[in-house]
Amino acid sequence: MAAVLPTILYECDGQAPAPSKDFYHLLVTRTEVIMRYWKISLRSEFRDARPGEVKESHQDFVDDPTLQDPCPVSSVPETDCSTGSSKHRIAIIFSQNTLQYVLNLCKGNYDYLERLSEPLLLYIMTFLDLEDIALLSQVSHTFQKLCNSDRLWEHIVESSCDKVTAEMRALAQDIGWKQLFYTNKLQLQLQLRRRRERDGEGDAVTLSCHYPPTSLPKKPAEHYGKLESTEIN
Repeated sequence: MAAVLPTILYECDGQAPAPSKDFYHLLVTRTEVIMRYWKISLRSEFRDARPGEVKESHQDFVDDPTLQDPCPVSSVPETDCSTGSSKHRIAIIFSQNTLQYVLNLCKGNYDYLERLSEPLLLYIMTFLDLEDIALLSQVSHTFQKLCNSDRLWEHIVESSCDKVTAEMRALAQDIGWKQLFYTNKLQLQLQLRRRRERDGEGDAVTLSCHYPPTSLPKKPAEHYGKLESTEIN
């Protein structure tokens, strides 16, 4: 499973607590924790201050409290970042939750599921019940985006309809595949009729969609044609 991990496991930036305006960039790779800092001050003694960085291996970071110590903001001294002051401490600059997440990464506790490729995640999600898809969308911003993506809901509509007409696909481009799925037959026929009239076509359309199921048909991977195959070493 380690083969699916990217080189950069986590990355964020932030500003030190007031009154400081120093800028920090946190980077966690497969092997190191890197804290970069830029001193921002109008004081003359810091006029020539240069950006710097602190690097530690995962094990050294876990064992070294220098970057971890969650001391209160009021105790943060106004000193040069290059001296290894407590401004390097992740819990202060970012948050205690960020620190805990970085510690988990350093200990090898990776969130593998979210790091899988998008096509593979979308394929896995086709095996979930609709209720589970709704719950999964609340896990993170990544899953919220995937659970509401047109690629997923296009597959859901195709699985629950005997035939997806060209008019339905055109309407889905306007309102989205998820909205199309949750539109009942009468409303859908009305919207399709209005679209045809707008485009100068007066014929009515007949739909052959099933009612929205609570779960999706279990299809083999080769039937999920729009997803390219992904291998995990």
